[in-house]
Amino acid sequence: MSLIHDEPLTISRVAVLGAGTMGHGIAQVCASAGLETRLYDLHQALCEAGLEKIRDNLQKGVAKGKVREEERDAALARLTATADFDAAVSGAELVVEAAPERLELKQALFKAAAAIVAPTAILATNTSSLSIGSIAAGVPGPERVIGAHFFNPVHIMKLLEIVVGPATAPAVVASLRALALRLGKDAITVKDSPGFATSRLGLVIGLEAIRMVEEGVASAEDIDKAMVLGYGFPMGPLRLTDLVGLDVRLSIAEYLSEHLALGAHFRPPALLREMVAAGRLGKKSGRGFYEW
Repeated sequence: MSLIHDEPLTISRVAVLGAGTMGHGIAQVCASAGLETRLYDLHQALCEAGLEKIRDNLQKGVAKGKVREEERDAALARLTATADFDAAVSGAELVVEAAPERLELKQALFKAAAAIVAPTAILATNTSSLSIGSIAAGVPGPERVIGAHFFNPVHIMKLLEIVVGPATAPAVVASLRALALRLGKDAITVKDSPGFATSRLGLVIGLEAIRMVEEGVASAEDIDKAMVLGYGFPMGPLRLTDLVGLDVRLSIAEYLSEHLALGAHFRPPALLREMVAAGRLGKKSGRGFYEW
């Protein structure tokens, strides 16, 4: 029997699991929107690193005149960074996991959180490709599990892709849509399908761009320029691949090529595998298709 009521849940306290690129960004927008926010990672040093990035982002906002000093201070006052899992999730009405794209890890985090939070608390995964139904499998109350796919950098990108699992309750969807408005995001709602809408479309363009480099069709710079100037993309697919991480792109491509009927579209190019093996992962390693 579902413990989720028909009415959307009012969210005032959020736990974000993972203080990396996506996690600290999600924590920042939640705290800036007036939510009590706890940022968790395995080690306190990782938590503090995530918190420092939030401070830097907010300070840049102040310097650009987009964030008032009192708004920065209020957001930071609502933030707690801790390596104590129980303390992070206790009392949270929404738990957002932003862990690496490993199914077993995401399942384990939600099972651990479900043992602490209320039965009505929402469990949202920031996965960009994994099945919501699979993540929810074995979690008490699968009707409260939902996809909340944010985009990097979270405090700038306006889209929130809400992914509805096979058991997700309508009130949970409504709760996420209401939260998106509060966070200043525009939400789309998609069915639980490999790659959802954004990763599926974005990845097929990115992989084709990599194949074009591999075949010597054009340079990475010119391929990106073609998409920016010719199609109005805000950023070329290869520069975006550098920002996302070539290892992340490879992992998603392998998953989609296995789980979609037209998987050949997503078969990783040899060049992508070679670059990942050589440690050319994009911005985070200092070199990908570009030097950073």
